[in-house]
Amino acid sequence: MEIVDLKLESAKKVLTYDAQGRQNGWLMELYKDKETGQKTEAYLTAALPGAFKGYHLHRVRAARYVAVKGRMRIICYRQQNNEWKPEEFILSADQPQRLFIPKNVATGLENIGSEEAWLINYPDPAYDPSLKDEQVEYTKEELEKGVIK
Repeated sequence: MEIVDLKLESAKKVLTYDAQGRQNGWLMELYKDKETGQKTEAYLTAALPGAFKGYHLHRVRAARYVAVKGRMRIICYRQQNNEWKPEEFILSADQPQRLFIPKNVATGLENIGSEEAWLINYPDPAYDPSLKDEQVEYTKEELEKGVIK
């Protein structure tokens, strides 16, 4: 699907909520794939000050995060010897860095700043909404108990 003319498209934006049903931010699709227009190649996730998003893992795709506004703590749990081992990273727009998170790593995002924080994610491969069981949700308690879904 080659774009030959100027084209204005809407970008899907959805509010996001924590496990208790409180709004914790929003997500916006930035770019769709050229072939089908169905897969999301890049999106922006925003977290309100103090908000937490997660935990979830992806069975098929990796995440590639860059903070473009604010500060976020990225909490990753990966399996080692049938246990989930946590590891934390701080991403800040003031000190640009990229964080690669492979598939099968449970991830949570926490805004640790005083302003709304924004992360851009370039999933690899692109997010495919037809893959229904690709994302797995976890609670911190499940991860600490070693639950594998």
